[in-house]
Amino acid sequence: MPNLENLKKQAKQYLRWHRDRYHPVAAEIRAALPRFRHLDDNQVLEASFRLSDAQELVARQLGFEGWQALKAGAQAMNTQLKHAMTPPVLSGTEAQLYVTDLKASCDFFTSKLGFTVDFVYGDPPFYGMVKRDHARLCMRLVCEPVFVGNIRQREHLLSASITVDAAAEIKQLFLEYQAAGVGFHQGLKKEPWGARNFIVLDPDGNLILFAGPAD
Repeated sequence: MPNLENLKKQAKQYLRWHRDRYHPVAAEIRAALPRFRHLDDNQVLEASFRLSDAQELVARQLGFEGWQALKAGAQAMNTQLKHAMTPPVLSGTEAQLYVTDLKASCDFFTSKLGFTVDFVYGDPPFYGMVKRDHARLCMRLVCEPVFVGNIRQREHLLSASITVDAAAEIKQLFLEYQAAGVGFHQGLKKEPWGARNFIVLDPDGNLILFAGPAD
């Protein structure tokens, strides 16, 4: 329900429309207020129409018997919302990768990086998702270049960033991918800010960062 101040403004707008003989408002008045139902448009616009009538019109359009009932209902609803409302919780994030061959990309992530296919969509498929533990990557099929030349490799533009919790895990993951013959844009490296990471290069040139604590 709109807040009460907006409803008051709406009622005043109806009052102005009636005063200015704005014909479309006559039908709304006639439909909502019983005492106007036997009048035609001109008679509705010539009849007395006060702010209290406009407020009743707004109330009846929202399913209330009158303005006082609407005010009580709005206040009760606002009180309930204040007690019931909790802040939204963002439950996850998913990177979007642009690929030229959805099946080849799924094969790469499952056979090389240890992901599983969560779903593919379309006939033929043009969208899909792979996942490993809590990491999820979405893939969107594109039929023309999204980036100019080798700008991603040249500027180190990441398509996704995935983290692990322990230093031992990032080392183990790098060795796992190295043994699987994965292509790297950057090998395992300790960063000045205290992280250790490496960057995988997928078949479409997407750069995927894997990072964890250095120690």
